[in-house]
Amino acid sequence: MGIPLLAIPMALPLALTAFGAQAADPIKIGVSGPFTGGSSSMGVSMRDGVRLAAQEINAAGGVLGRQIQLVERDDEAKNERGVQIAQELINREKVAATVGFINTGVALAAQRFYQEAKIPVMNNVATGSVITQQFANQPDNYIFRNAAHDSIQAPMIVEEAVTRRGFKKVAILADSTNYGQLGRQDLEKALDLKGIKPVAVEKFNIKDVDMTPQLLKAKEAGAEAILTYGIGPELAQIANGMTKLGWKVPMIGSWTLSMANYIDNAGPGGEGARMPQTFIQEPTTPKRQSFIVAYLKTFNPKNSRIDSPVSAAQGYDSIYLLAAAIKQAGSTEGPKIKAALEDLKTPVEGVVTTYNKPFSKTDHEAITANIPVFGEVKGQRVVYAYEADFKKASEVRVKDVNAKGALSQKK
Repeated sequence: MGIPLLAIPMALPLALTAFGAQAADPIKIGVSGPFTGGSSSMGVSMRDGVRLAAQEINAAGGVLGRQIQLVERDDEAKNERGVQIAQELINREKVAATVGFINTGVALAAQRFYQEAKIPVMNNVATGSVITQQFANQPDNYIFRNAAHDSIQAPMIVEEAVTRRGFKKVAILADSTNYGQLGRQDLEKALDLKGIKPVAVEKFNIKDVDMTPQLLKAKEAGAEAILTYGIGPELAQIANGMTKLGWKVPMIGSWTLSMANYIDNAGPGGEGARMPQTFIQEPTTPKRQSFIVAYLKTFNPKNSRIDSPVSAAQGYDSIYLLAAAIKQAGSTEGPKIKAALEDLKTPVEGVVTTYNKPFSKTDHEAITANIPVFGEVKGQRVVYAYEADFKKASEVRVKDVNAKGALSQKK
């Protein structure tokens, strides 16, 4: 049966409409993190920060006239799940880039697939020092980061414990994951530079609920402070274990001591813990104020406290960095996005910092040692540990490649 003549004029606009829709396909960006389990306060906060940034960008017209479409997957903090997700996002979803990775082990297991596919990854939370160096010996490295890596944090922890507070006998308690053990190594290196050997080095597993054996060894060795590398639930068990033993010494550790499931599960015993932070939930600049207001209004977290403020802020910033690179590249092709990230022409105003040339061909770390400050758990939230840092918080700390303090990373 032939097509009625009257139908032919209708066919052309429909075809043009279909072509227009195809030309404006959304830009898919993968979001991979643990949205359930012990790491979820970091993962959900990161995801919500990412969602907020994408909403703002889309409301302003998107990127290259196209909307950002987030493809979110829960990696459950499991290496094998992270690998499955990477393959799915690359092969089936055809993402232009991926943000996320909370857990160092998951990042190291999964990001090799993005590297092979030439798709950029913006690590916005995972801090293992080796993450951006995993493929540094290859002609092109697709792994970027806008979190403070452990080679920055470990010396800060040691500086706080040994130099600022005068503790000479410190114990290290670190979990058995890649994150914990790589962090422990960085702590030992930083202590060695001060001529100090830890009086005890103890390990624990994820989901351990009794830290008595490790704490007794630290106590018997005369530890004046506990240096930690782990995540919220187990860190809370360390604080609770000290309360049970009637032995209280300061806890100074990596940024994860700011997690809600540390603060809430440790209760009064968790007060006073200190940790490096790239962002503390205080409206110290107009950008931070607007971010906090929008986040609280959109996601309504309990007690108006972001579960993991660092994760939320870095998640938010990671999307703006990628959007700037895609806009500059005029393309969603991985190699072009990567090249743009390595030579961003326009500064990106973020929550953590203003990113002015945050990356280069040989430097894929946006955060340098001068940017983080010390936070302290006080009144069930994280505040500035030092009044001097709070007073200067309106002055945005920007990347300084000559900043002192970080351990040297092997290239």
